Amino acid sequence: MSLNDQDISRIANLARLELQPDEQARMLSKINDFFGIVAQISAVDTTGIVPMAHPVDAMQGAHIELRLRPDVASEPNQRDLNQRSAPAVERGLFLVPKVIE
Repeated sequence: MSLNDQDISRIANLARLELQPDEQARMLSKINDFFGIVAQISAVDTTGIVPMAHPVDAMQGAHIELRLRPDVASEPNQRDLNQRSAPAVERGLFLVPKVIE
């Protein structure tokens, strides 16, 4: 997969970026280089390779204990206090204007 100048212009427009011609050429080159790297990685045969659950799994022979904290709520529920300054709230939810492009 590779991009062309029109693709870069469209992406810049969607991102609300104004690219100069030299910047656009540099972005085109960098993004296409990235796609080249992805293609090289995708070409590697990974048949029979077991996915790692964590990068530490790659360190053979090393038993590393991950430091995990308990999954408990440490702050009290302050929803009402936090929503006092909101312009509109309904049943504990912030109400925001509808935005459709």
